[in-house]
Amino acid sequence: MSEVFLGLGSNLGDRADLLERAVAALARLGGIARSRWYENPAVGLPGASAFLNGVVRLQTALAPDEVLRQTREIERGLGRDPLRRAGSRTIDIDILLYDRQVISRPGLEIPHPRLHQRAFVLVPLAELAPTLVHPVLGRTVAEMLADIGSAGVTEGFGDSPRAGTVPVP
Repeated sequence: MSEVFLGLGSNLGDRADLLERAVAALARLGGIARSRWYENPAVGLPGASAFLNGVVRLQTALAPDEVLRQTREIERGLGRDPLRRAGSRTIDIDILLYDRQVISRPGLEIPHPRLHQRAFVLVPLAELAPTLVHPVLGRTVAEMLADIGSAGVTEGFGDSPRAGTVPVP
């Protein structure tokens, strides 16, 4: 089994519901745990609605390319336009880390190339795995978060009893 960390975000529609529906769909791919949801302004999208973000830890037997295919399918099922990768969106699911693998090819970059620069990713990732080491940078999630801080990220937004481990159906 591989340990995969996925970043989830939404800034259109019922954000919390869309994120919960994405988590339920991801649970069909293996065992999962999730962070709380965190709100932050839309980075690089002036005037756009705020995002609700979180991180899911997925234990799966799926290969990286299959995880990518499945996450894209989940996005489409939740109303994401597959041709529009940037801008406002109902759901965004990014592969942040896949074990300690480093993959760089068109359409698949692992670890996520901007992971270490984004507080809205590092805050929820630190909730799940603060001592996890970035396979390229050699720094822990907690260290990377300390470097950039958590400005703009509202911690614990949407915390619910559903946060944490989600049983596999």
